[in-house]
Amino acid sequence: MNMPNGKDVPRGNLTGFTRFCQQDILSGLLVFLIALPLCLGISLASGYPPIAGIFTAIIGSLLTTFISNSELTIKGPAAGLIVIAVGCIEDFGGNGMVEGWTDADMVAYRAALAVGVVAAVLQIGFGLFRGGILGEFFPVSAVHGMLAAIGVIIIAKQIPVALGVSASGEPLELIREIPHFIAEANPAIASIGIVGVLVMFLWPLVRSRVSALRMVPAPVIVLLVTIPMGYYFDLLHSHSYVLQGHKYQLGEQYLVRMPDRVFGMFNDVTYPDFSALRQLKAWWWVMMFFVIGTLESMLSAKAVDLLDPWKRKTNLDRDVTAVGIANLAAACVGGLPMISEIVRSKANIDNGARTRFADMWHGIFLLLCVALIPFYLHRIPLAALAAMLVYTGYRLAHPTEFVHVYRIGKEQLAIFVTTLITVLATDLLIGVATGILLKIVIHVSNGVPVRSLFKPFLEVQELDENTSMIVARESAVFSNWIPFRRQIEQIGLVQRRNLVIDVSDTKLVDHSVIEKLDAMARDFEQEGLTFEVRGLDTLQPLADNTHAARKRGLAPMRRLTIVANAELESWLEQRILELGASGFTSLPCSGAGRHDLQTGFKKVESNVRIEIVMNRETTEQVMTFLRREVLPEHHVTACVETVDVVHRDQF
Repeated sequence: MNMPNGKDVPRGNLTGFTRFCQQDILSGLLVFLIALPLCLGISLASGYPPIAGIFTAIIGSLLTTFISNSELTIKGPAAGLIVIAVGCIEDFGGNGMVEGWTDADMVAYRAALAVGVVAAVLQIGFGLFRGGILGEFFPVSAVHGMLAAIGVIIIAKQIPVALGVSASGEPLELIREIPHFIAEANPAIASIGIVGVLVMFLWPLVRSRVSALRMVPAPVIVLLVTIPMGYYFDLLHSHSYVLQGHKYQLGEQYLVRMPDRVFGMFNDVTYPDFSALRQLKAWWWVMMFFVIGTLESMLSAKAVDLLDPWKRKTNLDRDVTAVGIANLAAACVGGLPMISEIVRSKANIDNGARTRFADMWHGIFLLLCVALIPFYLHRIPLAALAAMLVYTGYRLAHPTEFVHVYRIGKEQLAIFVTTLITVLATDLLIGVATGILLKIVIHVSNGVPVRSLFKPFLEVQELDENTSMIVARESAVFSNWIPFRRQIEQIGLVQRRNLVIDVSDTKLVDHSVIEKLDAMARDFEQEGLTFEVRGLDTLQPLADNTHAARKRGLAPMRRLTIVANAELESWLEQRILELGASGFTSLPCSGAGRHDLQTGFKKVESNVRIEIVMNRETTEQVMTFLRREVLPEHHVTACVETVDVVHRDQF
């Protein structure tokens, strides 16, 4: 990407529209190719008509472009909301794709639209009253656990669709039934689904090796391969076939249901049934749509800001308001709930988008496609869309997520897994709440005073005419971060002062706060201010990771003691430093060991005693060196013991 210089930052105004029109149209076209099948698939997986996802993406792109200041996010339906949307549909008596589109599905669909309208109104109020800061409250591990659970649920619900099997039930029940789904699979439909999954997983490898194909997204290849397969199996006409003594049915029920004429999409506009709001359960789903949708949208917008080559910052309050207005419009005509979508937004950046008008162009292309050629979209097999969603779910629940969280700390893995399992067993809100509760319990067990869980104890000191210092006492944890952040923003970004944060007097600084302090440092850097965090080195990390939580106390380390001939001193010291030790202590010594006593007592005067304090990994490397290079050739003794140190980072 050829970027303008730092002083020439692209902006989504009239100048930006004309100057970067070519780049934004091209990116909008490429994002459209990704968004089209995903919008259809997400809508079907949510129990909505397929056209609903297209309505959402079109309305989101056209409205939010002119309301939000987020330059590179793509608004539209997202896989992360499938679980909520389909849960709402099922609670009102619908079952979407399971048995075709029925009157019960339409009733549930209109009820869900009414729920979406109220949730959108809450989102608008949330943004107008500057509630975006509440997105800072949720601990990182609990949010990641929720997203991983959503990924597992998507996979569980889409595997039957990819295999041509009708199925419904709770996530854990569907997971248990996967062997049964495989045994009952419709071979023709399953072949489409399996080919689609293989393309989604293998195409990124092909793109990475063939530069000419890097602009071609995997969903497009899935459509290019699976639509001809649908023609081969003659899915446009109802018929049966026999394979190994089993009779299987094929027909249009395995294809996307779309309008059959130009501009037929406007006949599918559907209005909410507000009478559904008289039922108490409707308000539970209102809160689910509002809380989870708002949280996911804010997290995605913040993530895109980090990917933005020009580091432009989204006003989260304004962005939530924009998403709420677009959600209100979408729900009033039959659309799904939308968020700032991370996958399409990243593709937008990779494709060279400059301003928010790329989002608008992707919506225009969607509108033209669905309005003018909907009958071609009817040829898309449902199994192909399910294959794309299986891959999306896999990315959300990728095994590396577990490894990454474990490396940050065992307590973070416990929060992550607890949230994941609870979401699978109950629902999203209860799962996240359980993760938050577990994190609070862990904090208290690590010495955080209860009084400081939700209230930070801060002291502001003036260091010079341009610099202030905030001294944090008691704790700096996710649950008291919002007032802590407000203080940082007020003194630093509002008053335009350099800032030092001193956490040396806290009992615990948790993982979420350490990550957020890193993000604040980037914000200060963009404003031309300095931001320094002091005192982390005086606290002991709970894991060997820069973002691991840190608590006050002694840290376990390894002390290696080597006794060797003085002639080996310089060589041993040099090699030990090369292997990662940060220092050593050497003393001349004398004495006799077991070997000396067995061969006749002789006091050895020319020995050296070398002591090194290291972490476990470095100690293992040094011991490997001693076993392989030293002990076979030289008479050396070595012993390792565990010691507690005050400042781990000094070693």
